[in-house]
Amino acid sequence: MEREIIRTSDGSTTIHIKDWDECYHSKHGAIQEAKHVFIKNGLALFPNQKVSVLEIGFGTGLNAFITFLEAQKLNQTIDYVGVEAYPISEAELQSMNYSDELKAEDSKSIFDKMHVMSWNEKNALSESFSLTKRKQFFEEIDDIEKFDLIYFDAFGYRVQPELWSVNVFERMFKSLKSNSVLVTYAARGVIKRNMIEAGFTVEKLAGPPGKREMFRARK
Repeated sequence: MEREIIRTSDGSTTIHIKDWDECYHSKHGAIQEAKHVFIKNGLALFPNQKVSVLEIGFGTGLNAFITFLEAQKLNQTIDYVGVEAYPISEAELQSMNYSDELKAEDSKSIFDKMHVMSWNEKNALSESFSLTKRKQFFEEIDDIEKFDLIYFDAFGYRVQPELWSVNVFERMFKSLKSNSVLVTYAARGVIKRNMIEAGFTVEKLAGPPGKREMFRARK
């Protein structure tokens, strides 16, 4: 499928898949969306703690990079697992401007390392942040009570409804510890129903810029 790099409304870049008219991040602001959905309504619930994070859709690495930066402010130790079936290309990676837009030029080497490190191996990026990238389909995830927090950042229901099925959310539910959280940018009724059928308690929250609502699900 044909892909292009576009600049979103907050100045940060993302990848646009032309055939689907679907972006890796919100066209209204990739960084704004990540901070609102995954940090403010997810990671920030666990200050001063060791947090195990599972990201569904590692993609450009934006969510992992922002988590690395924000965890330092929140005094957290992060064990981060990012699942991705189709890694982005080197050319696409080089077109991402996240370290500049986040004013984190001194941490650009960390962002680069996230992409060049080996798959399916745990790598320490700092004393308080480890990353494991798993090349895996979401439907194959079989972790049991391993994570405190899930960033559910799959492509939208409009283009890949199978990724938002009861089966997938049951796998998410099983992979989470008790009193844990899943956050996603999505807010469709069918997604809420599938989450509830999988065992989650679901709340609707204000969405990021350009999107009225989002979901946070609790186990």
